[in-house]
Amino acid sequence: MVRFLFGLLIIGVLARPAAAAGAALPGPYAADVVRVLDGDSFEARIRIWLDQDVTVTVRLAGVDAAERDAPCAGAQIMARLATAALTARLSGGVTLSDVERDKYGGRVVARVRDAGGADVSDALAAAGLVRHYAGRRPVWCP
Repeated sequence: MVRFLFGLLIIGVLARPAAAAGAALPGPYAADVVRVLDGDSFEARIRIWLDQDVTVTVRLAGVDAAERDAPCAGAQIMARLATAALTARLSGGVTLSDVERDKYGGRVVARVRDAGGADVSDALAAAGLVRHYAGRRPVWCP
């Protein structure tokens, strides 16, 4: 818990000048994936200074994946498929750019590139596993 709060403090301090200016932290920032949480978010460990790492939840920018607890079976299946695909795609490490605060706090939204340099959001969307997100969540259950 202390590590989590320290991470939030560091992110808040680092993001404050950029947020005040209305801009994102441009990056790129190399990160190690700690664990995948669902089809559009994961925990990453990022080196911010010599021997100083921050672990933060990262949400993929521009996309939304179905939720595991969705009210319909089709969306639940899509959630599992998206989570598996994200896990596979992030296995070699990632690079974050255009890092912004998330509207819910406690996590960031970022453009994520996999070890091969591919944009993860674009790849998952092209595979039909996530849907584009522009401020309103897409409907997964009819």
